[in-house]
Amino acid sequence: MGRPTGAAPATHAWSRSGWRDHCLAVRDRLLASRRFQHWAATFPLTRPIARRRARQLFDLCAGFVYSQVLLACVRLRLFALLAEGPQTAAALATRMAVPLEATRLLLRAAASLRLVEARSEGRFGLGALGAALLGNPGLAALIEHHPLFYSDLRDPVALLCAQGAPKLGDYWDYAGTKERPALSGDRVAAYSALMSASVPLIANEILDAYRLDRHRCLLDVGGGDGTFAMIAAARAPGLRLILFDLPPVAALAQRRFRSAGMAGRATAIGGDFLSEPLPTGADIIALIRVIHDHDDVSALDVLRAAARALPRDGALLLAEPMSGTAGAEPISDAYFALYLLARGGGKPRTPAEIERLLKAAGFGRIETVRNSLPILTRVVVARRGDVIC
Repeated sequence: MGRPTGAAPATHAWSRSGWRDHCLAVRDRLLASRRFQHWAATFPLTRPIARRRARQLFDLCAGFVYSQVLLACVRLRLFALLAEGPQTAAALATRMAVPLEATRLLLRAAASLRLVEARSEGRFGLGALGAALLGNPGLAALIEHHPLFYSDLRDPVALLCAQGAPKLGDYWDYAGTKERPALSGDRVAAYSALMSASVPLIANEILDAYRLDRHRCLLDVGGGDGTFAMIAAARAPGLRLILFDLPPVAALAQRRFRSAGMAGRATAIGGDFLSEPLPTGADIIALIRVIHDHDDVSALDVLRAAARALPRDGALLLAEPMSGTAGAEPISDAYFALYLLARGGGKPRTPAEIERLLKAAGFGRIETVRNSLPILTRVVVARRGDVIC
């Protein structure tokens, strides 16, 4: 007998995705089973896996506590003190003005997180992570900034449902909107300093991947207080520089350029890249951690403005943390996604999503440039679609 008209064809084999879904469902039932958990924890071959998973799950539960241990170390300047050499808990207690028993508690907690480590004669020195943090002042500035973010995360469901006004949105009150508030110099100084502290590591990562000495003039859009532009200037001595940012931010950058003796080579122009044309004359435009601050509509507007401002042989240098980066998934898809949500707009995007926006804006030749630390930032270079390569 034939199959009834319109009936779906019979199938005797699951699709590959069907088998995968079935296997994952079996796995989930096993992992949720208390009996299986007990067996896995006692069976010699699965015991290491069970212990590792238990530790990972507890770390998720205790992550906030770990971050507060780190914050205490930063605020008490523990790493700076230990950079002078190993010291006893008593000596550190005196220098930090913290009770001795509390200092011992903090040192043990920090040692468990590899921030400090026990040394000879009852002393403590820098741990592997504490030493690395000491060499990155931008990270310390971010840690000091985090309590503002954490206040918005006290009720993560309310944040996800857009209930209430996040405090982080007040701090970054220009972000995610075309209606810019009136910003004073004092207003922008705090977040400009925070951004500036984190720029050197990012800038050197970008400029190691893409050399600017092949270009005549750089336009740094949303360039803040000029830190990236000044690092770029040192890397490419013949490069002229234009910075474009909101007027009070641009004024801050112009003062820095003058103080550095760069007034004849670097110019800061005040304006709003969401509503005004970009300055022309540059053969490369930099968008460093700009596009992920905005929704797709605004991001596309910025990219189209960049395409209009570039000459036929010009290039766009785009760099920011991107979703889907192997080994860095929690950084982009957990940390940055929630941070940008609290900030008031934007999202981390995959390289493919970035490429789609670039093509829609009129860019044709798009290349993801390899860099050494893609967990910090990824680098994309694009050229206008009418450029013949």
